[in-house]
Amino acid sequence: MKKILVILSCIISFGALAQSPASPPAVASQKVGNTQVLIKYAKPSVKGRLVFGTKEQKALVPYGEVWRTGANEATTIEFSNDVLVQGKPLAKGVYSLLSIPGPSEWTIIFNKEAKMWGAYTYKADKDALRVTAKPSEHAKTEQFTIGVSETGQVTLDWDKTSVSFYVK
Repeated sequence: MKKILVILSCIISFGALAQSPASPPAVASQKVGNTQVLIKYAKPSVKGRLVFGTKEQKALVPYGEVWRTGANEATTIEFSNDVLVQGKPLAKGVYSLLSIPGPSEWTIIFNKEAKMWGAYTYKADKDALRVTAKPSEHAKTEQFTIGVSETGQVTLDWDKTSVSFYVK
């Protein structure tokens, strides 16, 4: 009887481990000209919450605060060659991709510290580049998604917000 209980317990435990994580890992990869763009991130879900808004509204991602641009570890973006982001130069390499959302403008941050958990250890003095982008409203996207087009448009979509910046 004890053996059966142990085996049953193991089966249940393995089944619980096999469930998908709340914010599954994802990769967006695209060749833009002769440059490979690789983005690694985690995909949080809306789950009925207010995603972007003010602290007073108890938004998940408050306006004006540095966000890891995804879930779990900070999102990373890698360029195989030197690029222009929104027309500004950025050296090839791996960066954490952070952002500061706002109702009418976002700051997109490329930080030299590629390995960090969330944005808790973020240091602005390690920023390699900051650019701005305009958010727009679109159809609801339940899970945060990053896409890269062949033309170099990098798009961040979550809830009813879409933000794009351009890489050449």
